[in-house]
Amino acid sequence: MKTSGSRSQRSAETKASILAVAERSFATAGLAGARMEAIAAAAGVNKALLYYYFKDKQALYEAIVEDHFRTFNARALELLGRPGPAGAVLLEYVSLHFDFISAKQQSAPLFQQFMMSHAPRAKKLIRKYVQPRSAAMAALLERGMRSGEFRRTDPFHTAVSIVALIVFYFSAAPVLQLLGHTDAHSPASLKRRKREVQDFIRHALFVHPHPVVL
Repeated sequence: MKTSGSRSQRSAETKASILAVAERSFATAGLAGARMEAIAAAAGVNKALLYYYFKDKQALYEAIVEDHFRTFNARALELLGRPGPAGAVLLEYVSLHFDFISAKQQSAPLFQQFMMSHAPRAKKLIRKYVQPRSAAMAALLERGMRSGEFRRTDPFHTAVSIVALIVFYFSAAPVLQLLGHTDAHSPASLKRRKREVQDFIRHALFVHPHPVVL
């Protein structure tokens, strides 16, 4: 006899498979070029089931973006609220954020385009995921300032600068290669960039900078 629990688990597994396949498809072909028929075939489901879970291509794409934010927030919020020296927590968060985007490098431009849109769904996701993460980052920065680890700065602009140091590298990767730099996504390039970001943050924000241990 099939239980509701087993059906629920299979449903969750099917949706996860569809999301993984769709993310690769969107990253390769773009939102306009991806085809629902091809996504269904690659996920091993019929098109009717695909539309059962996601009413259209836009809804499927939005589900991918939300899955991205949900997964990242679960780890980020736990880390940003962790006790201990604020500087160590901040550098660990920067490493987490950098590695997460690196793992999603093909999809990063699509995520960025969606979040910069004025769609109601984008605004909802920003309120649901980005706002609490921003508040947690501000609280960590203020904690570090109170403890004397960080110099006094505007927490909002400091958080924006930190995010920009991480995100811009991936957004500008194609331009960097056209300018003659090596593959921005190679393991050596990623390791170097993360080290440079953390080093820049330490010297810009920390009262007493110290070497980063990677």
